[in-house]
Amino acid sequence: MGSPTDDTNRGPDEWPAHQVQVSDFWMGKHELTWDLYELWMLNIDRDNRVYRKLEETKSDSLSDAVTKPTAPYTDMTFGMGKSGYPAICMTQLSAKMYCMWLSARTGRFYRLPTEAEWEYACKAGTKTAYHFGDDPEQLPEHSWFLNNSLFQYQPVGQKPANPFGLFDMHGNVWEWTLDQFAPPPQEVSEKRINPMVVPTSLYPRVVKGGSWDDGVQNHRSAARMASEESWKQQDPQIPKSVWYHTDALFVGFRVVRPREIPSLEDIEKYWPSEEEILAIPSR
Repeated sequence: MGSPTDDTNRGPDEWPAHQVQVSDFWMGKHELTWDLYELWMLNIDRDNRVYRKLEETKSDSLSDAVTKPTAPYTDMTFGMGKSGYPAICMTQLSAKMYCMWLSARTGRFYRLPTEAEWEYACKAGTKTAYHFGDDPEQLPEHSWFLNNSLFQYQPVGQKPANPFGLFDMHGNVWEWTLDQFAPPPQEVSEKRINPMVVPTSLYPRVVKGGSWDDGVQNHRSAARMASEESWKQQDPQIPKSVWYHTDALFVGFRVVRPREIPSLEDIEKYWPSEEEILAIPSR
């Protein structure tokens, strides 16, 4: 994890290169699309069952009980495309609540990746700046970034997958992780096992991968960015929405499913805590 200290493109907040061990997990091969996100976000899943007069199952009642976002106050695609495109502009809370809903809906445990898991999946066994090598001149062949995106996100899965079969790990949209953004130490002496910086404040938190609006440096596997309160700058609501980052047209997410399901005592590390859920304003 991290980047060599002699890497001239190394960011000031990147972890120094060091060993990390992560437990087994599966990861979505694409960034989550609007097609899947709106099943929860707009209650399409529930409304479809009502329309078709389907009898409610246990998983239906569990998933319907998960709090849904308030209706968006503008078109959150901003005219860039919907079907097959990555969902964007959600807060980390929204992404975590989606994972909770998906788990209730499917009976499988889903969550966001930790920063370490995300970087492991992006590098896919490589030690170069990008999963395809060190040459940024090759980035247009593998990523949607500032020079080829036409200033908007693109449908998922159009560029070649990395060695693990994952698409758009470089570019298209930044992706939420679970971690608080914390300045790393100058050096790490011991191997870290399943590391995660558990959040203690709303900002900043870690997103990874670069986006359609970034240059080559931010698309490197070790690059990281911190979330900011300014991502809600255009939000007209008072108080600001807990669900949407109106100015984060460059942020989405993908889900992971760990092989081992965490204990109930640890579940709040990965899903919204009871305190966070109780603090959500009523509609």
